[in-house]
Amino acid sequence: MDILLGVVLGALLSYLGLDFFKRKSSKEITEKQSVILLEKITNVCKLISVEGEFSEIYHYENVKERFLSLISSKKKAILLVNAKAQVGYDLSKITLKSNPSSKTIVIEAFPTAQILSVDADLKYYDKSEGLFNKFQADDLTSLQKEAKDFIIAKIPESGLLDIANNELLEVIGIIKNIVETIGWKLDYTALEINSDSKKLLK
Repeated sequence: MDILLGVVLGALLSYLGLDFFKRKSSKEITEKQSVILLEKITNVCKLISVEGEFSEIYHYENVKERFLSLISSKKKAILLVNAKAQVGYDLSKITLKSNPSSKTIVIEAFPTAQILSVDADLKYYDKSEGLFNKFQADDLTSLQKEAKDFIIAKIPESGLLDIANNELLEVIGIIKNIVETIGWKLDYTALEINSDSKKLLK
């Protein structure tokens, strides 16, 4: 009888021990998955959703006066600026929280669309300079920056930022796919997405 009781108690203790280590191992795996998912999403960093091309004429003029303003010297340039602007999301600014018990990644806050990069190609037309007012290397560097800023100022008027913000649904869909690859769920209920769009994501 004592032997039987010992066998039963031994089996019970073995089962409880194995169950404890199994649950502990499962918890560690789930927590590791949580960290990997959060890193995966934020490491995407910048996600381009819209590209736009611009072609603008930029006028530059500078006048210097000499000899008590009796003589003025002018330099000027007309530039054709061809540029490509990329607009999208900086995912390093996203606020995420993981819930390992329900295997859920929660998006608490999402950045608005922003200008990610602008590549500008400049061509000079009608570049002229005065006797006392020549173009220097610093002038050309500054002129390139001004022309690029000129394009950046045009981007909000173009509607690219609005288009990118309207494509938030597609960006959420990409994140949802990343999360679901290892059997987790994405909770984006904190975001302002209309109900029809939410149905499309399901």
